Amino acid sequence: MIHPSYSDLMEVANEGVEPGEQPVVQSRYSIVLATAKRARQIIAGDEPLIDGAEGKKPLSIAVEELYEGKIKIVGDDE
Repeated sequence: MIHPSYSDLMEVANEGVEPGEQPVVQSRYSIVLATAKRARQIIAGDEPLIDGAEGKKPLSIAVEELYEGKIKIVGDDE
């Protein structure tokens, strides 16, 4: 079981969206793309934004950063 789940990550990514507005993240695919992009940034040398990242894989760090709200997914128009 993956923790946090895709649905948990989607809820975090869509926090702050007002009722009636279209959510920023509408599919698991968006979550996968965003976390993969962040993992590549970490591999390229960006510092992790979470504590205790030592020994963790870049993708795990990226997922945790998204879950804790350290990174945001923005729409194409932003």
